[in-house]
Formats: sequence, C-alpha cells, structure tokens
Amino acid sequence: MSPLQPELIFELGQAGRANRYLGEGKPLETFLPKNLLRDELPLPENSELDVVRHYTRLSQRTFGIDLGFYPLGSCTMKYNPRVNDAIASLREFADLHPYTPDELAAGALQIMYELERSLSSLFGMAAFSLNPSAGAHAELGALLIAKKYFRERGQTRRDKVVVPDTAHGTNPASAAMCGFKVISLPSNDRGRVSLDEIRRVLGEDTAVCMMTNPNTLGLFEDEIAAIAAEVHRSGGLMYYDGANANAIMGYARPGDMGFDLMHLNTHKTFTIPHGGGGAGHGPLGVAAHLVDYLPTPVVTFDGSAFTLDFDRPKSIGPMRSFWSNFAHAVRALAYLYANGEDGLKRVSQLAVLNANYLRVKVAPFLETPYPERCRHEFVASAQRLKREHGVRALDIAKALLDYGYMAPTMYFPLLVPECLMIEPTETESKETLDAFVEALRVIVERAQSDPQALFEAPVTTVVGRVDETRAARQPDLRWRP
Repeated sequence: MSPLQPELIFELGQAGRANRYLGEGKPLETFLPKNLLRDELPLPENSELDVVRHYTRLSQRTFGIDLGFYPLGSCTMKYNPRVNDAIASLREFADLHPYTPDELAAGALQIMYELERSLSSLFGMAAFSLNPSAGAHAELGALLIAKKYFRERGQTRRDKVVVPDTAHGTNPASAAMCGFKVISLPSNDRGRVSLDEIRRVLGEDTAVCMMTNPNTLGLFEDEIAAIAAEVHRSGGLMYYDGANANAIMGYARPGDMGFDLMHLNTHKTFTIPHGGGGAGHGPLGVAAHLVDYLPTPVVTFDGSAFTLDFDRPKSIGPMRSFWSNFAHAVRALAYLYANGEDGLKRVSQLAVLNANYLRVKVAPFLETPYPERCRHEFVASAQRLKREHGVRALDIAKALLDYGYMAPTMYFPLLVPECLMIEPTETESKETLDAFVEALRVIVERAQSDPQALFEAPVTTVVGRVDETRAARQPDLRWRP
C-alpha cells in the first residue's frame, strides 16, 4: 500500500463526503424514522467508492485455502468443493426460518436426520446430536453428559478427567470449564499412551479419559482397545476427540475402539469453510447407553414424518439457540454423498499418503522426532537449528510466509521442543507438496548460513514481525480520534 494511503477507514474520510447517492440533499428523516437516527456515533464520512476500495484491499491481504497451501496441523484446512456451497445456498435451505413448523420443513429435517444416521454409521456410534456449534462446544456437551450420567448413578465422586499430553488443547480446558479436575498423562517414548501409566492414574474417582486416535503426533494409538477396557473396568467413560478423523474415515470407527462419547468437526473433516471467524459445526456422538442424554432437539423419523423431538427427560438440554448450524449440515451431507463409502476411504488414503510423503521429504534437513509411519499429520522440530544457529520454529514459520505458504502449527504438541506440526490433507497435489518441501529446504539452508535473515522475516507481507507478547497482552483494538 502507498505510504500516502491511510490504513483505517476513519482516516479516509472528510466531513461532508458521506455517500449521497440516495436522495441528494434530502434529510435522512426521509428514509429512516427520526427516533432511529443517532448523532453521537463517530462514524467516518466516506464516499461509496472509497469504502469499496478500502475493504476490497483488506480482503486481498487475507490468506486462505483458496489462495495457497495451508498445512495447519490438527486443523485440517482443506479445500471446500464449491458444489457444497451452491447446495447450501439454495433458497429453499438458506431462506428457511428456524421456527418453520416441522410439516413444512420436512426436507430440512430429512437432511439433518440422514446426516446424523450417516455419521453414526461411519464412526460407530449409536446416535449424534447436531446441536453443538463447534468441536470444543461438543466437548463441553460430552462432559456435561458424563457428569449427569454419573450423578444419576450416584457416583458423584467421579470428578477426574484423564488427558494425555498428545490431546488437543481444548480437552483440558473443556474439562476444567465443566468442573472436573484434569489429570495430565505423559506419553511414552513411542509418543503414545502407556497402558501401565493409565492404570496408575485410574480409580474410583475417574470420570472420563479424553483421547484422539491418531493423536496429535500423527501416531495411531495401537493399544487403544486395551486402554478403553481399563478405563471401563475402572467405571469411567472414553471420549474421542474427532479433530483427527480425516485419517480414519472408512477404516476405523471410534465406537469399535471402545469410545462412549465423541465429537466431529465437520468444518475440518467434511470441508466446510473453516477459520477467519467462520461458523463451526460440532456433532456430538454417543454410545447406546448415553443416547437419552444428548442435547435437544433430536430429529426423529417414525416411518412417515420427520420431527424435532424436545421431549427427552434425561437430556442435558439445548446447547445453542435453534437446532443446528443447518447450512453446515447441508454441506456435510453433500460431501458425504458426493464421496460415498469408497470416496471417503480414498480421502483417508490420500491424507495419510500426503503426510508420509512430506515427512520423508523433510527428514534429511529437519528433525522428525517420531520417524515411523504417521497418519494424517506429523511433527518436525527445529531444536537442532535453535541450538546451533539460534533459529526457532517461529522463525521458520515467519519465513514460510515470504514464500506464500501459511505456516504449520507451531509449538504444539508441547512435548516436542520447537515443534512444527504439519498436515497436508488429501486435497493437495504432488507439485504443491514438492514446492513446499523446497521452500522449507531453502529456509533451513539459509538458517545455517545467514540466521539473521530469518530473524527479520517476513519481509514481503503487509505486516512484518511484530512484538507478539505485547500484541497479546496490550492489544489496541479501538480507534480514537
């Protein structure tokens, strides 16, 4: 942007320059009731052309999956087929009011019902609720179900939730928000949950064990059946974080592994638009003994009509206004039906293939602490670069921005020093992956020969290196005259 071009819309305008396209010279009372007009708001006065250009410029600064590779580990940022958006935007769906009577919304209810049945079959659960707004929201719902389940059984002493160090960061947060005590479980040297270690922490006060499989190292928990058996033997429940479901669709089902509760991120696994403040969608699945506790309403079908069922006495109640993020339910079902059973297995195959291709390609110049075959994602480490040249994972991530790539997830999971967690997804081509590997290789070579250059990256973006600590603790988000 030109140094003469103001950055803020408030700095663009001049008094009297507000748009006069409608009713030149006419008072605003001509168009709006006087009691709705306000004088005290310090709104900028700009022409329509200036406003359009300003916000178009801002939109062009935003990086997204439509512009380039987005290897954000555990967030599964993959391309959203436009046909899904087109279907969700059909007037019959987009303009349907949530209070439409069931008999006049049969098509929408059928979509919710078929999505719920499809997810239950695909992931081995007895039923799903489409009510939660996103994955962490569904986590909270699952823990509320567990809490009510144990309370009704008179087991109020069960107040501990076991969370491995390879779990997603929302897991301990959700457990704490629900009033549980969090027990952190360290991984073994294979990057997995140790059966002996989990036996050590289980007891009569165990409520839930929260895991994902594969875990955030991209490794499959090969003792998961035995772990689930131990948790159940202690009287606890198993919870499956579905953020990594992109690796197992069609091949493995959490219900078959022994999980009692789970969530899915349809805005990850089923290619719904993700990030940038966009709406999420977190279906919550349960085994048969917990179906009655699901959030309301639940769509039912009696053979002739679809209805929203609110009359479920054991339910934890609704978790949000209205019934689901319906547009995302439409997109998710369109994606499921477009792929079919064989297509969903192909998604998993390609996600795993792409991740292992990248892992092998970067191993010669970047540490991979767990060099065995991964699933959908893998972790690399910059700890040797930091030790020998002072270059951190953060510096590599900043440098990638100069090459037109979104950085991978950094410093997570916490058990890997200077961690970069990379997930290519199934939607990227070999050419894209090769170009990404080459960019990483050049960056690492530069880190060894000229580390100062990386400390200054990025240099081609609109905003360069910022003081991230100050930005987090002292954000200045308000314009003042």
